[in-house]
Amino acid sequence: MAGSVFGDILKISTWGESHGPVLGVVVDGLPAGIVVDEEYINTQMNRRKPGQTKYATPRPESDNVEILSGVFEGKTTGAPISMMIKNTSQRSGDYSEIASYYRPGHADKSFDEKYGFRDYRGGGRSSGRETAARVAAGALAGLFLKELGIEVTAYTKQIGTYACKTEGVPSFDEIEASPLRMPDKEASDAAEEFLTELMEKGDSAGGIIECIATGVPVGLGDPVFSKLDALLAGAVFSIGAVKGVEIGDGFDVAAATGSFNNDAFLPGGKKATNHSGGILGGISDGSDIILRAAIKPTPSISKDQMTVDTSDAPKRVSIKGRHDPVIVPRAVVVVESMVNLVLADRVLVGTGSKLGDIVKIWKK
Repeated sequence: MAGSVFGDILKISTWGESHGPVLGVVVDGLPAGIVVDEEYINTQMNRRKPGQTKYATPRPESDNVEILSGVFEGKTTGAPISMMIKNTSQRSGDYSEIASYYRPGHADKSFDEKYGFRDYRGGGRSSGRETAARVAAGALAGLFLKELGIEVTAYTKQIGTYACKTEGVPSFDEIEASPLRMPDKEASDAAEEFLTELMEKGDSAGGIIECIATGVPVGLGDPVFSKLDALLAGAVFSIGAVKGVEIGDGFDVAAATGSFNNDAFLPGGKKATNHSGGILGGISDGSDIILRAAIKPTPSISKDQMTVDTSDAPKRVSIKGRHDPVIVPRAVVVVESMVNLVLADRVLVGTGSKLGDIVKIWKK
């Protein structure tokens, strides 16, 4: 099975399944000497873990990360860093019924057609549980970026039709004050009422996550196949629930004029506006990078749906088990992690872009 390795210089390889004993990640390519703040890593893991609010699956996983290699006396050694997260609350019996049919909105049928089998216990490698490993790796990449003054912040921009009116970069405390990670109390309260109504009907909702990277220098990304915006979009699209990604003004540029959409340059390397979302020609332009991801409604719902069984006969189903009525709040940190990984990788790739920079590093 291909496709479990990500990155060029900073590479990660995730492993494990939703209902296996453990899952984890190997992170290779981080430089030696990064202080590994385990409290920060656990804070990031806690933002993704289930069972924290009524809007998340009640599966009570602790999601504690165990670092197995690559760290000595609290710092990275430059060697591969292997991290493990134990699954402690599998209830595979909740999924035994669905072995006989394909769940609407899930990867069940396409996975079965491709590989000739499927792990029906929560989806195996297709499960959102795999993203716990990405968050662990993304936390390490975030620690690296912080050393360079780069900060990545994601939050819930919208659930259903209820959208934040927040401007700028919300603080961590503002984001975490809402059970939906929606730093606008009025919008958060309205979205909570909306979700409560959906839950009573056995239905689910989608939404939008906005991610802002500040302190990003000019020069990350390359102008052809390794455009920074293309790499970011690919990374965020690799998250299972993501169905759309836009950067800067995104799809609104289709209705804009050039005179409006162009960002005027100002002295000192600044721009008057940031319609580009911090990326021009595939290369970071020194402005904040602004990315938004559209998250689909949770496909596992108790409301009746039509599907087919494994013999291709029609079947009406109601999905049992423990599922999120909305994926968005827990996916916030996953989007943040993937952006961390792309930016950290591009920093390392970009180190060799100019001879002068290499000379500064190596010529004593």
